[in-house]
Amino acid sequence: MSVQPLPAAGPARMPSAHLAVQTPAVRKGGVRIVDAVKIYGAQDAGILAVDHCTFDVPPGEITVIVGPSGCGKTTLLNAIAGFHSLSSGSIHLDDEMLCGRGKLKAEPGPDRIVVFQNGALFPWKTNIDNIAFGPIMQGRMSRAEAYDKARDMMADAGLRGIEQNYPGEISSGVRRRVEIVRALMNNPKILLLDEPYRALDSLTKSVMHEALLEIFYKNRVTIFFITHDLEEAIFLGHRVVIMTTRPCKPKKILDIDIPHPRDYSVLTTKRFREFMDETAAAVHEEAIKAFAAGEKER
Repeated sequence: MSVQPLPAAGPARMPSAHLAVQTPAVRKGGVRIVDAVKIYGAQDAGILAVDHCTFDVPPGEITVIVGPSGCGKTTLLNAIAGFHSLSSGSIHLDDEMLCGRGKLKAEPGPDRIVVFQNGALFPWKTNIDNIAFGPIMQGRMSRAEAYDKARDMMADAGLRGIEQNYPGEISSGVRRRVEIVRALMNNPKILLLDEPYRALDSLTKSVMHEALLEIFYKNRVTIFFITHDLEEAIFLGHRVVIMTTRPCKPKKILDIDIPHPRDYSVLTTKRFREFMDETAAAVHEEAIKAFAAGEKER
């Protein structure tokens, strides 16, 4: 089958830095992790992955989690999503306990949507079919409503013109954008992003960062973002949580006071470099410990 040339997906347009960002009022999506512990295997002989971990993910902000490979970052994300149980402690979303005493595994739900490293689009469905699929299957929208909303959201995300193409016919960076739009179709309280740009080259990654911020400014959904890329963490995040090597718990939490909206000019500022130096020093200490312990990704 021959593949026809694609219409170019429109570039993400960053809001001008001198303009106020118009965002909806935020009253949802706050996560509180309280004294969370995760042990893989038997309690007395298992692997302690998360050790009495406590921190907040403020509603309507981007919280970025960094730390050595295998430290337990994805374990925490999976516990929020409802894929893994906790051994003890609790996780709360707004006023609801997702898991805790008497309920150590959260129920997965459309209020918490995961965008995985390797992607999860249906290759046999067009891009717009992928985006509209969830609300139709859940019975939350009619087919016409779902496709109307999908078209509008694709246009807002710079994806006009690729509605009828398949995921295999677009670049990996554009596929990432389609996945995020598909997640937002469910109107989640929080997006859980596990190194979504890990496989992208640096140039594509920089475009995707701006695209993600553009989507964030328009939707103001809470984002829990895992990465090993320190520049990515500071550029995107309102807050950066630096984790210890396994067992995982916060070593340092940085509130990134660089004003939003942001564009790539902030990378050359003194304040950005200060955050980079502080983050790199903290992560390096933990990376040395992880290397000495021979940690592997978990």
